[in-house]
Amino acid sequence: MAPRGVAPILPLALALTAVAAVSWARGPSGTLWSRQGCAALGRCCPGRDPTCAARGPPRCFCDQACREVRDCCPDYARACPAVSCVVAEWSGWSRCVKPCQVSYRLRQRHVLQEPRNGGAPCPPLEERAGCVEYWSHQGVECQQSLLPALITTGSYGKEREKRGVPKKQETIGYCVQFRLGPVPGSCQQVRAPHAQWTRYLTQGHTVCVRCEWPAQDARSRRCYGDGGGAGGHQLSLWQAAGHPRCRGTWERLGQLRDCSCPEVHSLVFL
Repeated sequence: MAPRGVAPILPLALALTAVAAVSWARGPSGTLWSRQGCAALGRCCPGRDPTCAARGPPRCFCDQACREVRDCCPDYARACPAVSCVVAEWSGWSRCVKPCQVSYRLRQRHVLQEPRNGGAPCPPLEERAGCVEYWSHQGVECQQSLLPALITTGSYGKEREKRGVPKKQETIGYCVQFRLGPVPGSCQQVRAPHAQWTRYLTQGHTVCVRCEWPAQDARSRRCYGDGGGAGGHQLSLWQAAGHPRCRGTWERLGQLRDCSCPEVHSLVFL
């Protein structure tokens, strides 16, 4: 016969042993020991992957969707940190895809680091901007005129190459001032970063448009659509390069040697 008080102690000792075993398996504060969790699994899976589960109990997951489902292993954030996409710098702009007509140029960048574990996705890897080239890819000057007047932001004039132009002629040019007529709402509806300038076109505002090589005609040294042959107060047409629905009319105010408009209203003929 066991001494008095021994029998009640045995069940209590067994219960304490079971609690200790569970605590040993999970570690302090509910954390997992090295034999459990994402670190032990050695995998961090994209999307929802039922096979990307760590040993239990309890069973937990190391896939990207576990954050939404809320069944991640306790060490998921440490073992599977979010890695955002990293891209390279933009390349230089290409030549116009199609010479002797309204076309577009390209610039691209590539992915250096793919996103993982819910990191930020990659931004666009290609951009396009309207342009015109007056020489074919074989170096032959284009002969046809382009109407209406094609315009783009003045910064394009600094970027484009002046192929086949003698040094002394690079600086020969002129500026034409126009007063804008009605501007369609489509000019405000633009997403491309290099077409944002069309959002500043407003009826009644004065814009300065630079005419320079290579947009000048080889014989007349004038730009197509500059309004030089129109009578006083006669309206002519313009169109934003790379944004065909952004077009309208303007009134020629006069010709100057240099442009003096604010940057957002400084344009260039194409």
